[in-house]
Amino acid sequence: MYVPEHFRVREHADAIAFMRANPFAILISSAPDAPFATHAPVALCEAEDHLIIRGHVAKANAHWRYLEQNPNCLTIFHGPHAYISTTNYATPENVPTWNYGAVHAYGNARVFSAPEELLQVLHELMDMFEPAYAEQWAGLNESYRERMLSHIVGFEIAVTKLEGKFKLSQNRTREEQSNVIASLGSAEDTAVSGVARLMRNQGLGQKKE
Repeated sequence: MYVPEHFRVREHADAIAFMRANPFAILISSAPDAPFATHAPVALCEAEDHLIIRGHVAKANAHWRYLEQNPNCLTIFHGPHAYISTTNYATPENVPTWNYGAVHAYGNARVFSAPEELLQVLHELMDMFEPAYAEQWAGLNESYRERMLSHIVGFEIAVTKLEGKFKLSQNRTREEQSNVIASLGSAEDTAVSGVARLMRNQGLGQKKE
C-alpha cells in the first residue's frame, strides 16, 4: 500500500483499534489464474507479540483451497471514507481529494475443519456480534449444528506485517481540518460522518493547548 509518511498509522494500538472497529474485512490471496478475494467478518487475537486473524468461509468457496495451496495472503480492513471538497480550504488553488482509513495485514494462513476449532471461531464471532446467540446455538439440535459446521472451513492467519493508513487531511492547516470535520460530521451516511469522528479521535482540527 502506498503510504506517505504524514498519513502513516504509527501507533500499533491505533491500527488494532481500527481493525476491531471494522471487522468485516477483505481476504485476498492467489488463485491459479488471478487474485481471489472474499468478504468476511473476522476476529482478532493478540497473544504476546503475535497477532492472529480468524474467521471462516463456506466450504463451497474455493478460497480455502487457495489458502491451503499458497498460505501467503493479505487481509484489508477498510473503514469510513468521504469525498473532500475544496470548499473546505482557505484558497481556491486546490483540488478535491478523498479521506479514509485502512489497515493492511499481511500473513500466512492455516485452514482447518475440525469441529472443536470451528466452534472456537464461531464463539469468538458470537462474542463480538451477538453474545446472546450463543445460548440459542447451544439449544439447537445437535445434528443441525454438526451439519452447519460441515458446510464451513476455518482459517487462521498469523500476521507478519501491518500497514496502516489514515488519510485525514493531516497535510492541511488546523482551520481547514476543522472545516472538513464540520462539513462531514452531520452527514446521514455513517461512512462520511465516520471520517469526521476518526479525525477527531486522531486529534485533528483542534487547537493546541
